[in-house]
Amino acid sequence: MPPTGPAAHSRPARRLVRAEPEVAEEQAVEGDVEDDVVVLDPAVASATAFDRVTEHFSVPRSAIAFARELVAGVAARAVELDEIVGQHARNWRVSRMAAVDRNVLRLAVFELRDTETPVAVVIDEAVDLARRFGSDTSPSFVNGILDAVAREVRVA
Repeated sequence: MPPTGPAAHSRPARRLVRAEPEVAEEQAVEGDVEDDVVVLDPAVASATAFDRVTEHFSVPRSAIAFARELVAGVAARAVELDEIVGQHARNWRVSRMAAVDRNVLRLAVFELRDTETPVAVVIDEAVDLARRFGSDTSPSFVNGILDAVAREVRVA
């Protein structure tokens, strides 16, 4: 007779393993991380993911350099960016936002704070991304939050 109760559903304890992306990928492919949780440095993980994505597109080097700067900045400051978004998102917790909206907002807030890109350009591009990849309400949601953030961060 199979065991019943809590012990029947318990799993072995998981180990926390920090690894470089190549090691983690190799272990995952080989099935060596079944009971381990692999934690990567966000900057390293985002750079690795970015490189894999850009391999499949023909993008000018200058655009790649700028995009890499944005991705690395967002990865490094996600918690801080979420705090800023949360301050301007009335009645919305950042963790409950749709993933597209949350990430478009992170990217745009980073760009508003840490680049010289004109405010109107940042907001227009973010709203366009929200329109293309988000829900029907995403463009107005993103626009409203970014408008408030931009007024606080810098003059349009």
